[in-house]
Amino acid sequence: MTPLPTLLLVDDEDHALAAMRMALEDDFDCLTAGNADEAMRLMEENFVQAIFCDHRMPGKTGVEFLAQVRDRWPETVRIIITGYTETNDMIAAINEAGIYQLVTKPWHPDQLVMAAKNAAQLFQLSRDHDRLSLEMRFMGRTAENKVEARRRALREGFGFERILRSPNSPMNATVELARQLASFDVPVLISGEPGTGKDVMARAMHYASLRSDQSFFEINCAGLPDDVLMIELLGAKKGALAGTPHTRVGLLQKASRGTLFLNGIDTLSPQMQLILLRLASEGSFEPLGGIETMTSNARLMLGSHSDLTAAMEAGQFRQDLYYALATTQISLPPLRARLEDLDILTSHMLSDLASEHSKPVEGLTSLALEFLGNYHWPGNLPELSNELTRMLILSQEPKLGPELISRHILQADPSVSDPSDPAQSQVLAGDGTLKERVEAIEARILRETLTRLKWNKSRAAEELGLSRLGLRSKLDRYGVMQPGKSLPAGNQEG
Repeated sequence: MTPLPTLLLVDDEDHALAAMRMALEDDFDCLTAGNADEAMRLMEENFVQAIFCDHRMPGKTGVEFLAQVRDRWPETVRIIITGYTETNDMIAAINEAGIYQLVTKPWHPDQLVMAAKNAAQLFQLSRDHDRLSLEMRFMGRTAENKVEARRRALREGFGFERILRSPNSPMNATVELARQLASFDVPVLISGEPGTGKDVMARAMHYASLRSDQSFFEINCAGLPDDVLMIELLGAKKGALAGTPHTRVGLLQKASRGTLFLNGIDTLSPQMQLILLRLASEGSFEPLGGIETMTSNARLMLGSHSDLTAAMEAGQFRQDLYYALATTQISLPPLRARLEDLDILTSHMLSDLASEHSKPVEGLTSLALEFLGNYHWPGNLPELSNELTRMLILSQEPKLGPELISRHILQADPSVSDPSDPAQSQVLAGDGTLKERVEAIEARILRETLTRLKWNKSRAAEELGLSRLGLRSKLDRYGVMQPGKSLPAGNQEG
């Protein structure tokens, strides 16, 4: 059975509270408070969708109380009840406390019930809109497919299907570990090189957790100045800093009861590390310009691009913060360590890119996939996506061949000759005579040029400033052969 929406009724007169409760209790779960302090305690202990608050009360007025509610629980719909009609007071209530509706005394029970139903519906619509908006930006399909994929992920309770991998992938063990950790409400430290998909893993764990029906927020801390990061995370009171003319709600409030993923925590300053330590250990923080301590029930997931233990030993990362955050840890392998996944990754990426750029594609040739599989991919998944985008744009045929691959990737490939052939940087810095090292680079340039020109030797010789006979001589000398051919390249006609 679906639980009734929860309302908080606040009035210093007992008979007024009883009358409101009698009108609303058939359709709502009603909490009552006789003053602002008692109401604040109930807000901290309950999940309240809407508040009906009397305007004139001893101590804090209704406007003052609802202004506090707006700062701490901005999603809660605020309705004020008043028997006074002073224009200035009403303007102050609407502006200062973000009042949704004004109900004047004496009110009719039907009027109160209608206002409460509208408020509860607005609360739910607002939360659904926020969640769906975030997910629609994340999923790269049409608007209808994005919403459906979002709902399907929530229904099934997981998002690990977005982590593409083969049956023998090194990622499989990592995903299984993430599945086990997802349902436990503890911080998770996800480490891995930039571009390995830490944000995708954090999102998948959120959907596999008990918080899957709540919002997921993320922010990349790397490169953000402390003042900007503080405003984004903690929020700011009106006028706290230049450029904040209004109260700003931070991610810690927005993500309460949901999940907050902080990526790039290895770049945090000592001041931000101290703020995060307090949040991790106590769950508390203060918005900029505020003196009131606030709490957040957000589940923290943290991403680090580098080894935090090394940073901790070097005195660059607080030891107490590390142990507060690293309750559970997941390490994502770089792309070069999971080349078994290259086929499924490129197929999926090309499918998305073909839709995005409205250009049909059937995939990669086996030789193109082989070249990509012998590159070390320092930029990981974003670098692979960029390379596939470039190949798609330059392609003239539905099947993408190796001639479209960037020159530095072709030159780094050893697959068409000696598999032990070192990379160019290793050749430059390695051992051997000058002649041997120059020849190793020359052989690599020959392979790259011929592959790019689809093994047209006449064009290759012209581009390299060689005669056709001279090119054949060098190919024979270095044993460079066209893929799929059994004879030395110098004995083949192009």
